[in-house]
Amino acid sequence: MQDLILEFLHKFMLCFVPLFAAVDAAGLLPLYLALTDGLSPTVKFRVLRQMLLTAILVVVAFVFIGRMILDFLGVTISDFMVAGGTMLFIVAMGDLFVVDKGRPHVDTESLGAVPLGVPLTVVPAVLTTVLLLANAYGRLPALTAAVVNVVLAAIAFSWAANIEKLLGRNGVRALSKIASLFIGAIAVMMVRKGVFEMIASLQN
Repeated sequence: MQDLILEFLHKFMLCFVPLFAAVDAAGLLPLYLALTDGLSPTVKFRVLRQMLLTAILVVVAFVFIGRMILDFLGVTISDFMVAGGTMLFIVAMGDLFVVDKGRPHVDTESLGAVPLGVPLTVVPAVLTTVLLLANAYGRLPALTAAVVNVVLAAIAFSWAANIEKLLGRNGVRALSKIASLFIGAIAVMMVRKGVFEMIASLQN
């Protein structure tokens, strides 16, 4: 039993780190502050609850039906790794060289679901990463890591004002850039593994 728990924790950490970088809660803090500026604490609580439920439901659904969709389209995991890694790299480079993420026009009634839940918290990069991690380490560790990261993002948003006061706007931006750098490195790894798997399958 202890060995199973240790194995699960090991796989969980292997899933947690890339998903932490992909969610990029630090990078979303300035945008969250801008989107919720002037809202009452009650409305902010409803927004966070919407975000949390929407993000978790989308991740869970994608993990269970995403592979079926890929199989239906004839797309292999290697193809998905190369495409997903390329997309992740583009997203990372965009975040590294753009000063601020844009502010969309939103309805406060659906702000938690769209755009905070999807597509800001659960960006395509998160869906790509969680599907690949589920294939590599199993659904349970990948899903657990994804849910924990979404919950951590919600907690960070709830403390957004205090975090910004502590770190300053430049500190928050610096954290976002560091997270983007990790995303870029993970993207290169995904493309490399995908290409190697394609070559191995051709040789077989």
